[in-house]
Amino acid sequence: MLDAEGSRKADVLVSAGSIVAVGDIAGLVPRGAVVLDASGCVVAPGLVDLHTHMREPGYEDAETVQSAARAAALGGYSAVVAMPNTDPPADNASIVSHVRALGERSCVDVYPAGAITLGRAGKALAPMAEMAALGVRIFTDDGAGVQDPRLMRRAMEYARGLGVTVAEHCEDAAMSAGGHMHEGEWSSRLGIAGQPAEAEELMVMRDLALARMTGAKLHLLHLSTAGSLAMVAAARRGGLDVTAEVAPHHFTLTDADVASYDPVFKVHPPLRSALDVQAVKSALADGTVDAIATDHAPHPRHAKEAPFDVAPPGMLGLETAAGLALGELGLPVAAILALMSWQPAAIAGITSSHGGPVAAGRPANLCVLDTEVTWVVDPDRSASLSRNNPYKGRRLTGRVRHTVTRGEPVVIGGEAQR
Repeated sequence: MLDAEGSRKADVLVSAGSIVAVGDIAGLVPRGAVVLDASGCVVAPGLVDLHTHMREPGYEDAETVQSAARAAALGGYSAVVAMPNTDPPADNASIVSHVRALGERSCVDVYPAGAITLGRAGKALAPMAEMAALGVRIFTDDGAGVQDPRLMRRAMEYARGLGVTVAEHCEDAAMSAGGHMHEGEWSSRLGIAGQPAEAEELMVMRDLALARMTGAKLHLLHLSTAGSLAMVAAARRGGLDVTAEVAPHHFTLTDADVASYDPVFKVHPPLRSALDVQAVKSALADGTVDAIATDHAPHPRHAKEAPFDVAPPGMLGLETAAGLALGELGLPVAAILALMSWQPAAIAGITSSHGGPVAAGRPANLCVLDTEVTWVVDPDRSASLSRNNPYKGRRLTGRVRHTVTRGEPVVIGGEAQR
């Protein structure tokens, strides 16, 4: 068993949604209880994803809350933060309530994020207070950065007063306009218009300055460049209250993978250079980055079969994130779990239910990881309604055996139960 308090060998007894006992539970197990075999595995708090595109409402041909939740459970997640770039967007209490209701019927806990601006158009603030009153803790226009610095300052000021976090998609739209991959050697070779690293870094620089000005809690989404990570490290040394996440594809793939012209490798921010990938890995190892977030972004097959410059950006991520992190980063299992469970839970403000210690009296949101098993990614067996997985045929090390959410086993032996 492994959590933020350390590791130990013990059994876990769960009843009525809570952990009843941890340790030697002989004599406590009632007749007929469901027994989950965790031999040779790590029992840990359920994983928490800060960045899931569940697509519902509006894009149910790509994904629904139910299908995304099944994919999340198979990936070891007991909770996800649903991004607000739906149609209509989650920029008001009504849509937030709708997504929350859908989540209550799913096999993981779903926490809707609210949009910063109305329609995610970057022109006027959304009613953040009414969404915060419903329990929304994270606000973002993900998919687009808030381009107006004055408006972003106001958003941060409101966020500070409400006690919520602003999460920014860092992209200067004027700098990235017309680009479809990372600007560099490979974009020149392939003849594909590129987005320079500076498009991300300019907004990171701006928002760090605004966070310092306003005192707001700032979370930086899916950072991908060495320069961005260096600025975050410097800001933290200066005492700034900022957190950051990276996505698995930004530490496992590079812009060289675009050489196939396959739109499955088109993502936003784009796959970066090998030097950037190494910087991401280093930032995960030294604590600059707080969380690994999937940026799970499903698209229907026909959309990803378009030409590279027409196809939408995005990749699946929920079912492969743990295997990629465990097998590719070379970090201790405890460090991986910190990045995927209790640290993202703290950023999301949900530590009362997720990411906490595996202890009696705690909610039973758990995952059981076999850290040694190897498996081959087959997108056609995904729980997602979409198939845009860039890891087809890749052998990964580490997979989820069981997931327990709200005390119920929703994945047993690697198979979704509902």
